[in-house]
Amino acid sequence: MESVVHSIAAVLLLIGGFFVFVGSVGLLKLPDFFTRLHAPTKATTMGIGAILLASMVLTTMRDGSLSIHELVISLFLFITAPVSAHMLAKAALHRRVKFLDHSKSAELAARAAEQKNPD
Repeated sequence: MESVVHSIAAVLLLIGGFFVFVGSVGLLKLPDFFTRLHAPTKATTMGIGAILLASMVLTTMRDGSLSIHELVISLFLFITAPVSAHMLAKAALHRRVKFLDHSKSAELAARAAEQKNPD
């Protein structure tokens, strides 16, 4: 039974590490602010969530009772990461951060600017 639990935890750690790695690479390689904002949000929710789930599985097996700390941390991250990304995106739109030229979002930003300043 112990080896099965360790195998499950190892798979969860690999999944979490993969998402964190891809999110980090995306943060470095993606071209503009709005696309860069997407990568670490996914890394936080999926990657750190899987790592904390692996920790919860191992701690539960070791102690014999359900470990709630990791669950609370995961819940906190699942709520705050998307909300903070949304707030950063709204602030960037408000400050008129540049979009990519070929982005459809640039068209939306231009329409929003026209509606805001009908000169």
